Amino acid sequence: MSAAIHPRTTTASGADVRVRFCPSPTGLPHVGMVRTALYNWAYARHTGGKLIFRVEDTDAARDSEESYRQLVDALTWLEIDWDEGVEKGGPHGPYRQSQRCEVYAEALDKLIASGAVYESYSTAEEIDARNEASGRAKQLGYDNYDRDLTDEQKVAFRAEGREPAWRLRVPEHDLTYVDLIRGEVTFPAGSFPDFVVVRAGGQALYTFTNPVDDALMGITHVIRGEDLMPSTARQLSLYAALIEAGVTDFMPRFGHMPLVLGETGNKKLSKRDPQADLFLLRDRGFIHEGLLNYLSLLGWSLASDRDVFSRDELVAAFDIADVNPNPARFDQKKAESINGDHIRMLAPADFAARLVPYLAAAGLVSQPLTESEQAMLDAAAPLVQERMQLLGDAPGLLGFLFRDEVAYEDDALGGLPANAGEVLVASVGALELVPEQGFTAAAVQDALAAALIEGLGLKPRVAYGPLRVALSGRRVSPPLFESMELLGKAESIHRLDTLVQRIG
Repeated sequence: MSAAIHPRTTTASGADVRVRFCPSPTGLPHVGMVRTALYNWAYARHTGGKLIFRVEDTDAARDSEESYRQLVDALTWLEIDWDEGVEKGGPHGPYRQSQRCEVYAEALDKLIASGAVYESYSTAEEIDARNEASGRAKQLGYDNYDRDLTDEQKVAFRAEGREPAWRLRVPEHDLTYVDLIRGEVTFPAGSFPDFVVVRAGGQALYTFTNPVDDALMGITHVIRGEDLMPSTARQLSLYAALIEAGVTDFMPRFGHMPLVLGETGNKKLSKRDPQADLFLLRDRGFIHEGLLNYLSLLGWSLASDRDVFSRDELVAAFDIADVNPNPARFDQKKAESINGDHIRMLAPADFAARLVPYLAAAGLVSQPLTESEQAMLDAAAPLVQERMQLLGDAPGLLGFLFRDEVAYEDDALGGLPANAGEVLVASVGALELVPEQGFTAAAVQDALAAALIEGLGLKPRVAYGPLRVALSGRRVSPPLFESMELLGKAESIHRLDTLVQRIG
């Protein structure tokens, strides 16, 4: 075989495209992992192909059922659906590696029969000693010593009680492929040694199970992170062997997405960084539409002048070939801004319903809502939808409407002007003259403007700031006059009087 691109590389397109998302169930779902799922999903939906969701759970020390459930929860919340795999089944199951041991044993048998793999008895200490004796750099690792062991040598090793590992015979020529994102890539001959695919004792390694699963599940396009790119040479080698052994009949295409960097520096966004924690982002109030939109921009764009778009628009436009190979930086402010744009796109009733879990978690409302709570939320939600970026802001912005007592924030009290008492007393006098039945936002605004702007000669910012603090306990709140209408005349006046007494 020449160093050219493998002649059996797939040409699949359209409905024949098959991509996969295959995480290990360790830890919480994070931004980098979710972007991988998103790009595979978007490419499958764009082409009319299929997304397979399988789980690589053979590391018993690190994998957990809890983490697996969180993976399913994450994709379900983001509405990233899959066509085959865990929870759904399909023709290539099981879709958890821990249940596929017989599959890997059968694939190994075929590679043994074809001569693509060989028994290796060398220990790490023996490899180091040989490298030292020959003047070969230790970091080069295995020296392919066991490639040509005689039957007598193998018998002797077994007589010592040794069990063999199985190593792949790596091609002795350059390996070239065309990356879907980065173009032609070549791995020079000799850049890595024969590698273990199955350990002594029979444990199949990731370098074996991953390509075998891809081959047997008919994966045509492997879309994954840039950090996995160095392993592509091994995958190309193993795939060529799997084709020769009759396990599969084509080589998939590979595409390596750019790294996602943190907000500062040039380091990859760590799994432990709060910005990377998908569920923390959800808890803070990202909605799935906004987060999906933003994550799609970490390496791709719909248009140079447009950052906000719908899920359907993403699917219609997304092509893996358009992904930028340069690192993408996670920008928290931009993510929140885009999320805010999507919040404003929600239907009012949908928006109000999404606020309930955040209000309930803060102890402000019951679940399900009482009739009076529902009425207050329906009236109040439109007042904040245009100014909210995260649903998690709801308790702070709307909490005062559901509490009997105002909780004053320190900065709000500290920022009151010297004439706050005078302003509040004048406001009470003005509001007392507004009829109970006519206590509307417009009537309240007219009364307060006459008393404070015209009567005391104050600027609106100075005039209305103390009233905002009296009603909500905060410097920032929903529109003032509409808030007073929701609270009603008696409660509004009571809160103004309460702050007067507090500040003396």
